[in-house]
Amino acid sequence: MQIVNGKAKIVKDSYCDGLGACLGHCPQGALSIIEREAEDFDEESAKSHIKKIRDKKYKTKIKKPQWPIQLNLVSPNADFFDNSDILLVADCVPATYPDFHTELVSEKKVLIGCPKFDDATKYAAKLGEILKLHNIKSITVAHMEVPCCSGLKWIAQKAVENSNKNIPIKNIMIGVNGEIK
Repeated sequence: MQIVNGKAKIVKDSYCDGLGACLGHCPQGALSIIEREAEDFDEESAKSHIKKIRDKKYKTKIKKPQWPIQLNLVSPNADFFDNSDILLVADCVPATYPDFHTELVSEKKVLIGCPKFDDATKYAAKLGEILKLHNIKSITVAHMEVPCCSGLKWIAQKAVENSNKNIPIKNIMIGVNGEIK
């Protein structure tokens, strides 16, 4: 089954084993079993289909490997920043937002930190150095909806200001229940 135009649909009859396990997984109780003529279940075909979906969903393209990701530890001179987009993310976002890698990371270079427990001024200075030394195309700030995380937005703004460059900043707020707000 897949969600198509907001509704659960059987993608292909041969992927359905007819056991009804999906019924218990529907949070709205909207699924039911009906009797009708359908293709026989093809277990290998179903497994292959699921593998294709998972491979596509969890495939993250990485042009240049990046390590470390903690803003306190990363070197401003690291060549993986050249011509990149940066994702500045609160350290609790990856654990809270289930689609963190598939929807936020993509080809961005990740810098992670916590403005509540770490020195935001030092973070801004470090990020500013990175911006001065490299051609950074954009910064995406992903933070939680809690007040302490708003410090990440300040860090990004201060770093861009200090770099004397015009780098666009996009803000993404994650709710405490794991959704984009």
